[in-house]
Amino acid sequence: MADHTQPGASRFQGLDSIGSMVMADCKDTVAAIATPPGRGGIGVIRITGPRTREIARAITGMDPTPRYAHLCHFLTADRQTIDQGISIFFKGPASYTGEDVLELHGHGGRVVLEMILQRIIELGARHARPGEFTERAFLNGKLDLLQAEAVADLIDSQTTMAARGAIRSLQGGFSSQIRAVYDSVTDICIHVECALDFPDEEIDLLDISVIRSLLQSCIDAVNSMLLKSAQGLRLREGAYLVIAGKPNVGKSSLLNQLTNRESAIVSETSGTTRDVITEYILIKGIPVILADTAGLREAGDVLEQEGVRRAKAEIAKADIVLLVAEAVDNIEEAEQEIKSQLAAGTTLMIIRNKIDLVGIQPHVRTGSMNCPEIFLSAKTGAGLENLLQMMSDQLLGNGTAEDTLLARDRHIDALYRARTCLENGLQHLSDKGHTEMLAEEIRLAQKTLAEITGATTTEELLGEIFSRFCIGK
Repeated sequence: MADHTQPGASRFQGLDSIGSMVMADCKDTVAAIATPPGRGGIGVIRITGPRTREIARAITGMDPTPRYAHLCHFLTADRQTIDQGISIFFKGPASYTGEDVLELHGHGGRVVLEMILQRIIELGARHARPGEFTERAFLNGKLDLLQAEAVADLIDSQTTMAARGAIRSLQGGFSSQIRAVYDSVTDICIHVECALDFPDEEIDLLDISVIRSLLQSCIDAVNSMLLKSAQGLRLREGAYLVIAGKPNVGKSSLLNQLTNRESAIVSETSGTTRDVITEYILIKGIPVILADTAGLREAGDVLEQEGVRRAKAEIAKADIVLLVAEAVDNIEEAEQEIKSQLAAGTTLMIIRNKIDLVGIQPHVRTGSMNCPEIFLSAKTGAGLENLLQMMSDQLLGNGTAEDTLLARDRHIDALYRARTCLENGLQHLSDKGHTEMLAEEIRLAQKTLAEITGATTTEELLGEIFSRFCIGK
């Protein structure tokens, strides 16, 4: 949408100095084709900056009325028609960028759009950099950095859940949680700074208990956001799920059931899968990269040995491992071996396959080593829905997609650093005479939280983030 009149995110008090780094560029008027390349019914060109209204008059031959769709001709310097379409003018600050914005909606041919853009450049605009419109929205206080990144996440969404998560962040859902913790940290800072300003006055036990309670509440809130962020990362990038087990237990059949097509060759011959076969699927709307691996056993030839080595490498980097076995097999030894290869946080699920051969009904139970065991038939599909639900619950942490935060690696890194500062502060609070060290940890936590929304950041970080946007956004 062109018109973003919502308040966006106000900057944290006293931390809005970064705008001066690139405000010089905001004196320029910039333009770009906002629709993707190719043939289409409609093409859109966006213009923003101080000369926008002047350019609008020159290219349309009329003074635009704000927020009014004008049917007009787009004109050359000698008043020849380039195209006919709609012009919409948004007067700043009630616009997407906070500046004057003009949108020209013409026909979608690339040649005609380039002709209109070239005329706009002749009138004094320059070509916009990738993401420059959203960058200006950030610099002008229309969006915070989390919301700006959510714009790109929404455009890049591959699933409905990811799109909904991006919308929640764009509407300020993630930012409000960060801001709530930041405000609590500020309250702690006020208490601690008072102690530093009046060193001869003792902090009574009630004050210490209040600070301790506030610190623990902040740590709990950060931990909650970290959990939701890990789930959100899976929503955007996809979870990695590995199918493992001995030869001929039905791994390839399970892959084919999950992908709903013959992705892998199914044969009674052992060792038919030598390499890793990967497929992209959705499980209850969650993107998953699914990998079928070679059977785990003492391999004979060199090729099979390499297949087993690759299988173990995939297990080590999985989010979820499905250990496939026959319904009545004793797999305690195999289960222990797989567990020893798992990374921290990886979930192991036991798939008890071939229930159709032994007359067992589909069901789920907790195994002897506390791993869920799903009884199913990869051949008939019986019990598959139980597996899909178990995986969905695991990927969402028994929550819902609405609970997730569509976080990026930098957000998660900052949350971890903020939590470390708060935990250090809690330790210093227990040590008498460490008030200055406590104050320093609290200040660092403040600064780290402010990095997430962009209240404090660097020009290099802004350049990295917005350079990944598409042109015209």
